[in-house]
Amino acid sequence: MKRVIVIGGGIIGLCSAYYLKKEGYSVTVIEKGDLTKGASNINAGFIAPSHILSLASPGMINKGLKMMWNKSSPFYIKPRWDPEFFNWAWKFRKSSTKFRVERSIPVLKELLSESQRLYEELLDLVEFQPHYDKKGLLSVFASRKCEKEEIEKGKKIENEGVNVNFLSRDEILDLQPSLSDKIAGAVHYINNSHTTPNHFMKNFYEYLLKLGVEINTEEEVTEIKTEDNKILGIRTSKSFYDGDEFVLSAGSWSSNLAKKLGLNLTLQGGKGYSIDSFTANKISIPTILTEVKVAVTPMDGFTRFAGTMEFSGQNEIIRSERVSAIKKAAQTYYKDVNITDKEMKNVRSGLRPVSPDGLPYIGKSHRYQNITIATGHAMIGWSLGPITGKLVSQLISEKEPSIKLEPFSLHRKF
Repeated sequence: MKRVIVIGGGIIGLCSAYYLKKEGYSVTVIEKGDLTKGASNINAGFIAPSHILSLASPGMINKGLKMMWNKSSPFYIKPRWDPEFFNWAWKFRKSSTKFRVERSIPVLKELLSESQRLYEELLDLVEFQPHYDKKGLLSVFASRKCEKEEIEKGKKIENEGVNVNFLSRDEILDLQPSLSDKIAGAVHYINNSHTTPNHFMKNFYEYLLKLGVEINTEEEVTEIKTEDNKILGIRTSKSFYDGDEFVLSAGSWSSNLAKKLGLNLTLQGGKGYSIDSFTANKISIPTILTEVKVAVTPMDGFTRFAGTMEFSGQNEIIRSERVSAIKKAAQTYYKDVNITDKEMKNVRSGLRPVSPDGLPYIGKSHRYQNITIATGHAMIGWSLGPITGKLVSQLISEKEPSIKLEPFSLHRKF
């Protein structure tokens, strides 16, 4: 039986392990943390077929530069000397054109739609019953500027066959009475669904153990042993693992590990924060507060307020001014939301792996025949977990991928 070593225990790594195990491989997952932290646990939980416009939209870098000195802004770049970030930012800016965004729409549409289908298939097959709901996603706005932008965006997405409703002020307040009177209207993406990430991750981890997947946590990869064009094994802080195939799905840390193989994987960690509130229980539909870019999700026993995109390097520092901005947004856009001091103390952060064009890297390396890389999913990693895992298993099993992978090539030009 061939052995596969999966580096990274986030949603991408665990889904890869699941589909590889179904193909009959012996699978070992190596995770540098303890599986309870990071972006896979603290994200908004959206499974969003509507998110077909890539992060690398025209003008995004210029917006970030304008906001650079505002530490509480939704999109923040920490001033620092970092040649790797400069290289990423230059490629991000080159990718942020109308032509490239339009070209990526059908690619993301296919990927997201298939991943939602696989989520629902997965939930029918696993032994546990995770929280999963399909109430769509609201994109609410309070200003005329955002109203115009969101309606234009909604119409563009609707033209791609996504089910969309445009709601007036009265209609949105009737649908979601917990919103404040400041709301001017909303776009409702009907077919989106959501889950509770940290609960799903815990249950999925335990289920994979029952299937026979070996999962080793608190082990950081320190060395990758190679010979010619093949990887022989990896050394961690605790042990050495040999294998026939390897998967690199370590999120924003993937680029550092790729360097050990002489591979240049252009990637930056975009930090997000989340606050879990156990008192904001009148919110029933997942929502994006468009002016402040805060995601709101009613989860299993609590409501999560998540947001910001912060480029400040590979760190887990929690910046109080950014967390306060999320709290302020929650209490401005909703009635009777009072986030407590205890909830503020329990804020968590996670790093999303962001490629220059907002599309993930999914594919084989030209340099080494037995490694498959799956990372760079930006803000849609949770949505794309199952489809990415399935594509990884198809590549390793030498089956025809169910989705064309050229747009996600590790070697594509920016």
